[in-house]
Amino acid sequence: MDIESIRLFCLEKAATTESFPFDEQTLVFKVAGKMFALTSLSREPLQINLKCDPDKAVLLREDFPGQIIEGYHMNKKHWNTILLDEMDGKLLTELINHSYDLVVKSLTKKVKLEHGFI
Repeated sequence: MDIESIRLFCLEKAATTESFPFDEQTLVFKVAGKMFALTSLSREPLQINLKCDPDKAVLLREDFPGQIIEGYHMNKKHWNTILLDEMDGKLLTELINHSYDLVVKSLTKKVKLEHGFI
């Protein structure tokens, strides 16, 4: 997947916004104001940081060494960096969905109601 495909996939999700809160090169996707994905537009190869269940994160890093690593500049327990140059598109969409779902699950009941999640 290229950056535009990733961007469009993320933006299709309910209550998702994109912004550049850190600098002009780091694209961040948030659901209801909470970050679930970020990528540097200037880094090669293309990478994306995604939130992940801690136990699943460890397994993914073991199963995909060199493709899925600890989150770069992120909490290593809860974030993975996905190197996209050889990543299967189906797996990537599953990982983006997992990240999004984790963040939605962590939202307060009030915020979930405001954004139509319940």
